[in-house]
Amino acid sequence: MTDTVPPQPKLRRALNVPLLTLYGLGVTVGAGIYVLVGATAAQAGPYAPVAFLLAAIVVAFTAFSYAELSTRYPVSAGEAAYVEAGFRKEWMTVGVGLAVAASGIISASAVTIGAASYLQPLTGLPVPVLTFAIVVVMGLIALWGITQSVLIAGIVTVIEVSGLAFVIYWGFGMAAPEGVPLVQMIPPLTGPHWMGVATASVLAFFAFVGFEDMANVAEEVKDPIHTMPRAIIATLVLASVIYFGVAAAVLYAVPLDVLGSSSAPLALVFAGAPEALQQGFGVVAVVATVNGVLIQMIMASRVLYGLGDRGHLPAAFASVTRTQTPLAATLFVAGLIMILTQTLPIAALAAWTSQVVLAIFVLVNVALIRIKHHGPPMGAYFRVPLVVPYLGLMTSALLLAVSFI
Repeated sequence: MTDTVPPQPKLRRALNVPLLTLYGLGVTVGAGIYVLVGATAAQAGPYAPVAFLLAAIVVAFTAFSYAELSTRYPVSAGEAAYVEAGFRKEWMTVGVGLAVAASGIISASAVTIGAASYLQPLTGLPVPVLTFAIVVVMGLIALWGITQSVLIAGIVTVIEVSGLAFVIYWGFGMAAPEGVPLVQMIPPLTGPHWMGVATASVLAFFAFVGFEDMANVAEEVKDPIHTMPRAIIATLVLASVIYFGVAAAVLYAVPLDVLGSSSAPLALVFAGAPEALQQGFGVVAVVATVNGVLIQMIMASRVLYGLGDRGHLPAAFASVTRTQTPLAATLFVAGLIMILTQTLPIAALAAWTSQVVLAIFVLVNVALIRIKHHGPPMGAYFRVPLVVPYLGLMTSALLLAVSFI
């Protein structure tokens, strides 16, 4: 088995390391931590920060596998291309591509509901109306152009990360400590609590869904051999540090029983703050979660575009606008998100997303193992030791199994 030379890209190579890192942080940070801290705490109790660390470990091995594969095959529909190179089976290629697109669509639907939950107190409008409006606006931005879309997402990412830093500051420094003392967040080495932590790590894993999206815009990245690994690793490290800090601060400030039942958990940290501050953070939370919708929409449309461009889906999915963005694919993705937001709850959408992505991680790691075993290194690309995809395979498969218990 040998590497194939990827075709010349039709999309515009416009993304550098800072933009791509902001892209990854935008979907990773905005999608999960603003929405799912409460659900994670409901399962892991005072050990929710540890659940985020476990999820980060699972993600780390696979992230390095993606770093190599995205430089071997810097094209849209990245996971589909990786599985195609590793297995040489068209049905697997199409199946993985559609699964990746589905994960983005389901994830965007969950985050849309979270965004509407933060926005509802500020507007008084019903959540279904707000979800509809969010999807329409994000779809129009996604059609505008990749540089403009990612630049907007990057600016918003800076705002949302600043908001999370403020949550950490307020939770530890200003809010009344009504939650769990820090020392009680450290779990004993043995005991039944670890099953709850492991189960919660599946939800926490949803908060890390995003770094793999960078592989699906590789066709629009400048110098992918150097840019992709740096941006993927930077995204994972920054997200892990932010998640642990935010989860600990929220648990410290908010009673556990209140936190576990909230769909807008970070707002609870500011329950005793001045009204202007509460409303200000509500705006930041809306912007952050909406940003996650935009980036997942961009990712899913690129996957469908890539499959259409390679003849695996109808050619209509490969159509592009004058600004070189996928037209039919973006409209199709937006339509499906709209349907899901009106029919399914956020917890189910998050759990499904995690399961789909973990299954994809298993296949991607196996693909890299097969590529490394069956083909000599060809060309210049980022390389990881063979043990990395094996560890990525084992940890992803284990967490996937836990998700069905």
